[in-house]
Amino acid sequence: MSLSVSRLVRVTINLSPLAAARRSFGILLVVGDSNVISGAERIRSYTTLESVATDFGTSAPEYLAAALYFGQTPKPNTLSIGRWLQAATSGFINGGVLTSAEALISAWTGITTGVLSISIDGVVQNLTSLDFSGAANLNAVAVIITAALSGATCTWDGSKFTITSSTTGVLSLVGYASTGIAAQMKMTSGLASAPVPGYAAESPVVCVTALADLSPNWYGCMFASTNRPTNDQFVAVAALIQGLSISRIFGVVETNTQVLDPLVTSDLASLLSALNYTRSCVQYSANANAIASLFGRAFSVNFSANRSTITLMYKQEPGVVAEELTETQAQTLKDKRCNVFVEYDNDTAIIQYGVMSGDAYFDEIHGLDWFQNAVQTEVYNLLYTSKTKIPQTDAGANQIVNAVGAVCEEAINNGLVAPGVWNADGFGQLERGQYLKSGYYIYAQPISLQSQSLRDQRIAPPIQTAVKLAGAIQEVDVIVDVNR
Repeated sequence: MSLSVSRLVRVTINLSPLAAARRSFGILLVVGDSNVISGAERIRSYTTLESVATDFGTSAPEYLAAALYFGQTPKPNTLSIGRWLQAATSGFINGGVLTSAEALISAWTGITTGVLSISIDGVVQNLTSLDFSGAANLNAVAVIITAALSGATCTWDGSKFTITSSTTGVLSLVGYASTGIAAQMKMTSGLASAPVPGYAAESPVVCVTALADLSPNWYGCMFASTNRPTNDQFVAVAALIQGLSISRIFGVVETNTQVLDPLVTSDLASLLSALNYTRSCVQYSANANAIASLFGRAFSVNFSANRSTITLMYKQEPGVVAEELTETQAQTLKDKRCNVFVEYDNDTAIIQYGVMSGDAYFDEIHGLDWFQNAVQTEVYNLLYTSKTKIPQTDAGANQIVNAVGAVCEEAINNGLVAPGVWNADGFGQLERGQYLKSGYYIYAQPISLQSQSLRDQRIAPPIQTAVKLAGAIQEVDVIVDVNR
């Protein structure tokens, strides 16, 4: 036997781990109360309006919001729809999908003494003498089963059977079926979907809390429901979004024309503005879902592209009828930090003003949320993908500085950051009034100045970063001097 070459030459391949992905800042969560998504599933993701229509039809509030969202140009990529359990729900179980042969009525009319055992709300019901000989279709089969059940109904939707409890709340539950026709109905544990329990009714803020815990992916949130939350409930959701550890934003439409009255302070725009909620965005419109279009335009931004960041001012809202306002009403909305899609006397209509309820523009919050996540992810990946370690030296700290600097360069490329005068307190070698030629400045405290206790904990020195936002021009004064 020949000797292996590895006795003399040994080669080891080390495959670097895949870097952690950055978060998306272009996914809207539409929260609705239509009985389509169950309390167990809670949230679904969509990439086309057609797929939303398939699930919700074309008249549900969730579809109407999705139509405005996907109707924007350029078009956003992804939409999530979450379920608000506005009323207590019933437990149910979906049987497996029947094949064409299994769904033939001839496969059922031969059953004249069928039996079925199933648990409804914790009590086992044993059905007997089920006679389907006169059934014209599977809808009729479901009616016969319903007549034999107590406190539950059976339905056929064209592909599967569903048995639903007549009670609601946390004690409402339908278990798997057994014996007799259970397998033919595909209601057994090996064939049916997992039973879905009933759920108690929840407030909007409890709903959004659950959806935030369930999915870190969505960034914006709005309600599109048959039953509109109250102003107090909207404010509670805004407070939650403002304080979440994962950055998100909340959008709401004020349909009440009282918002146009400068003396009224009970409207949503006034309430959220008074609380200085920088993560809430209000729009006045007769269309209760109008802000879905605003979100759709904002969420089409690709932060990896060149000069891709935008201001929402002057943008369009396809599918939304523009409001006609007086100068006083327009100023009132501006004072209340309330956006509006409004007509101008030059036959155009624009989004005005592109602001949050607090002292910030929409594009500032959106862009800086992206920037924070990009910096966090790149520094994490520096530590995560290193085959050895990042030393606790000035050279090691400089590697972190370079990672942060790379994101700053991206921010310059997409138009979020630009050169300008630094008009805040300085640090390191940066002073107030200094011109930031690159648009940013990064300072890492020298390792020699770090306390021993922090060094013992292997904590890097603070990496301080100054960035100058590019801002946006939204109003212009042009002065014309005429000489005769």
